[in-house]
Amino acid sequence: MSEDASAGGDDFSGLGGFFFYMFIVHPITAWILKPGRFERKKSIMYAIAFLAALAAIKTGLEMQQQGPNYYQILDVTRESNPLEIKRSYKKLSLKLHPDKNKSPNAADEFDRVKQAYDVIMDLELRDVYNKFGKEGVANNKRYSETQFLIEVAIFYVSWAVMTFLLTMGKKSGQARDWVFTGMIVMLVVEVVVMTSQTNPLPTWLFPTLTEYDLVKTMHSLFPAFMNGCRSLGSYLFVDVDAQLRQFLLALQEQNKDILLVLRDVQIGVQNIQAHGGGGGHRLAGPSTGNIPVTADGADVASKATPTGKIKELQERLQYSNANVAQAVQSLKTENKSSNFGFYGMILGYIVISYLFG
Repeated sequence: MSEDASAGGDDFSGLGGFFFYMFIVHPITAWILKPGRFERKKSIMYAIAFLAALAAIKTGLEMQQQGPNYYQILDVTRESNPLEIKRSYKKLSLKLHPDKNKSPNAADEFDRVKQAYDVIMDLELRDVYNKFGKEGVANNKRYSETQFLIEVAIFYVSWAVMTFLLTMGKKSGQARDWVFTGMIVMLVVEVVVMTSQTNPLPTWLFPTLTEYDLVKTMHSLFPAFMNGCRSLGSYLFVDVDAQLRQFLLALQEQNKDILLVLRDVQIGVQNIQAHGGGGGHRLAGPSTGNIPVTADGADVASKATPTGKIKELQERLQYSNANVAQAVQSLKTENKSSNFGFYGMILGYIVISYLFG
């Protein structure tokens, strides 16, 4: 595989991949999850299947562009002993030697096998290759704790900032928790893999996968994971405040209707008392020598009349309506995120990509 193809794959998994997920994948997922498009369970299943298939295809294309690693070229595993490696190399060299291989790329294929053999047979170069890939071998790179921490900090801090900006607002709160949890898991796996003396991956499951391949695959899949969490988190979000607001508004309207009815009843009772004579009849109750007085100065007897009872109920409803109106107003003052965060996230990613790319 040529260096141009590898560079293209790196660009697609970096800045190009970011914009691909942002402006193509996320809108398609939002279309699938649009309320009323499908049943709730089917929408979630379709969205997860779409994101998983897309991530698998994208990762497969990147791995194809990158080409096989040295273990796959030699058809050996990480646990193969020197004798097995020599035997496999001898078999391949006889098969791919330009004198016998009529392919137009015979020389390149033979050189690639020879290069893989030289690296895998050298224990020091083999360890460098496992952790840093071909570039690490070419640049004679060695593990440095300080350099490793700097590279890890740049990657995870930049993505943490972008995740925070992309998940601003109540609807994305759950998605933000999912993404940050995934980042923590990925960070732990990367630290364990890169700091261990031997590859902790089971040989029976990933016999030819190196530490470098694992870390690069996780980094490549993270944008898909983040955008999937954003889409599903927004879809599954239940706005309790909005539901409460609707309930309070309905209660407020109900109180207004009751107040209007009570006002009409009160006017009717007053008309009856004015034209029917007899004044306001008090409700039955024991007579006392003293007339009790309420806290607001009105005597209990006046409130025992039908008009007084209606007025008392009206005052209580007015007080309740004031409390409901205050609760609704407090919910309406909810802060909403601005679009400036979105554009700032894009600008920040471009700057970080070009500064540290």
